[in-house]
Amino acid sequence: MNLLANLIPASSEIFLLVMVCFILIADLMLTKSSKLFTYLLVQITLLGCSIITIVAHEPGVVYAFNNMYVADMMSDVLKLMSYLGVSMVLVYSRQYLMARGMFTGEFMSLALFALLGMNVMISANHFLTLYLGLELLSLSLYAMVALQRDSAVATEAAMKYFVLGALASGLLLYGMSMLYGATGSLELGAISDAISNGVQNKSLLAFGLVFIVSGLAFKLGVVPFHMWVPDVYHGAPTAMTMMIGSVPKLAAFAFVARILVEGLQGLSQDWTGMLIILSIASMALGNLSAIAQTNIKRMLAYSTITHMGFLLLGLISGGIEGYGASMFYAVAYVMMSLGAFGMIMILSRAGFEADTLDDFKGLNQRSPWLAFMMMLLMLSMAGIPPTIGFYAKFSVLHAIIQTGHVWLAVVAVMFSLIGAFYYLRIIKLMYFDAPESHVPIVVSSDTGLLITLNGLGVLFLGLMPGALMSICAVSVQQSLLLP
Repeated sequence: MNLLANLIPASSEIFLLVMVCFILIADLMLTKSSKLFTYLLVQITLLGCSIITIVAHEPGVVYAFNNMYVADMMSDVLKLMSYLGVSMVLVYSRQYLMARGMFTGEFMSLALFALLGMNVMISANHFLTLYLGLELLSLSLYAMVALQRDSAVATEAAMKYFVLGALASGLLLYGMSMLYGATGSLELGAISDAISNGVQNKSLLAFGLVFIVSGLAFKLGVVPFHMWVPDVYHGAPTAMTMMIGSVPKLAAFAFVARILVEGLQGLSQDWTGMLIILSIASMALGNLSAIAQTNIKRMLAYSTITHMGFLLLGLISGGIEGYGASMFYAVAYVMMSLGAFGMIMILSRAGFEADTLDDFKGLNQRSPWLAFMMMLLMLSMAGIPPTIGFYAKFSVLHAIIQTGHVWLAVVAVMFSLIGAFYYLRIIKLMYFDAPESHVPIVVSSDTGLLITLNGLGVLFLGLMPGALMSICAVSVQQSLLLP
């Protein structure tokens, strides 16, 4: 294969890397008052990546770099969602970071490096490529959490994230080495073929699978590998928490789908049982722990654990419907998470973090429109119609019932009912309690427009989810080569 045939599928990643290097150099020449130029340059970069991804799209599955990289419909859809997500993170966080003197080129460059890592993960067809993307994403996020160097809480959160992340990477590498020993390859397609043809050392393959699933569980933040999630969400500045808790979930879905569905489909009976345990434990602990929280960032952290448990239900179901529902759930969760953390930053101001539940008291009296947007986001996270969160949960539950796991769907619904309490509690605080502060809420025009589009988008896609659901189903069918 010639050089051009390798470069065209990865053209968006190449453009992104070139622009990050350019932005790093250009930012050195700008004064602190000129950081808006860096911000605009980053947004232009994201737009350019989107255009290149659309133009370079080819029907079918295209392999490059000796089958280490794959370009397909699923990767292109997830990349476009990632560009949009990172752009939203930057818009939401601009006012928040400026008030704290953290609106720097370093933050924006790290966000783009994290995005590059996500893109590599999404398009990886080889364990080495997967690991390269994962580490680029992880190292960028560790640095972002520690960016507020004067904060002992943020530094502690970064250290916890780094240590546990390194442990997860070690588990993943150990599992990869075992799979290599059992199959003789690190390429996902070759591993799948080797398993289908029969592997002599079954015990080595089984141990490798256990370590792989454990590493994936760490990255998703599901029980019992969830310890880092609440501490990192709470300790990191809210802009960094938003970055960690939203867009990387798209890459995590692709990461899990590539490894388990493409590479280890022959072991699906084994890893399905593991995922069932992880899913039930995540929904149980996530919902029950979230009820006890008074800090909304910790509450959303335990909520994330619960949502990842629901996302696993689609992977457990299998088939086009199950994997499509899981991908749809990931997209829906990212949209809801961005809006929720965006609202926390809107209510925050210089020297004040609106990160407790009491800070949302009487929000309807202070700003009826913001209260309405937050209500839509909370209803969606609770899975109440007519929001996208309801349809996302309904789609994974329908898929799991089709496989005969009715009992698992009943368990998921019961925990979802428990989880509705802490989302509805926020709505109660906004509409029925008196405000503790009457300080005017100052919202920039771009942030105000974005939270409006975010909230109404959650409602609109709940009323008309068909198009997005179809895109997810078709992309997984074509990309994962499902019958």
